[in-house]
Amino acid sequence: MSDTSPSALIATRSAAIAGEIDRLFDSLLLVPDDARRRLYQAMRHAAIGGGKRLRPLLVQAASDLFNISRDSVLRVGVAVECIHVYSLIHDDLPAMDDDDLRRGKPTVHKAFDEATAILAGDCLHDLAFEVLADEETHPDPFVRVELVKALAIASGTSGMAGGQMMDLAAEHASFDLATVTRLQQLKTGALIAFCVDAAAIMARLPQEARTRLHAYARDIGLAFQIADDLLDVEGDAQLAGKALGKDAAAGKETFVSLLGADRAREQARMLVDQAKAHLHGYGAQAELLCAIADFIVERDR
Repeated sequence: MSDTSPSALIATRSAAIAGEIDRLFDSLLLVPDDARRRLYQAMRHAAIGGGKRLRPLLVQAASDLFNISRDSVLRVGVAVECIHVYSLIHDDLPAMDDDDLRRGKPTVHKAFDEATAILAGDCLHDLAFEVLADEETHPDPFVRVELVKALAIASGTSGMAGGQMMDLAAEHASFDLATVTRLQQLKTGALIAFCVDAAAIMARLPQEARTRLHAYARDIGLAFQIADDLLDVEGDAQLAGKALGKDAAAGKETFVSLLGADRAREQARMLVDQAKAHLHGYGAQAELLCAIADFIVERDR
């Protein structure tokens, strides 16, 4: 391991990959001089600038273990960010969370309109799979197919969208800890797990060799959501760049409401320690993965 602190390492590496992700989005979303112009502008508004870029950074961190090419890392990072951003656009709509602010700027339906926001989300979803299916992402077509399938599963009923449906149901039901955990494993954890699994797929790692990486991803996914729940209660809305306290206002059960802030914080820390333990044996190549695990519970936004 280097002498660089985890926070300094995260700051340096996230700034670098955020710039590269923005430049790739810029090239993928060139605004045409026709009636689709407004749609492209809405997609750019949501996708370029702002956000932690945690998911592309995770793709990079996991790829550090296997010496994956930079172009492949960035294209997979853009694909997973397309899915993440599309989900934010749709989550912010009046039919869902009805938010006005995202990443410190107006949400897409506020900056444009609801119909354009829906289409922008749809097109970012489609762009994710277009990018993964392109041979520029990886020369092996079997790898590309596996990436497409893995991201589709992580995004759909067995992943993020299924978790979002459970989250909507949580407004009208009282969930226990096991159900909240399952909800978050789908809504948040599945996409985080894909980021780690994508590196193993690109490295053509056999399934039996992915166990420790899957365990790492599972633990940091839950730790991330517990930290989010704590920020929703204790955080600064200005730093977060979005409204806070909405789960409590909607009457939803969270890790904090079920465990209390102190126990939730302890649980998150335990999950991070456990996640890092899964990386023993990878050596210095796992430095960024370990730093991300620490950052997840120490962040203020």
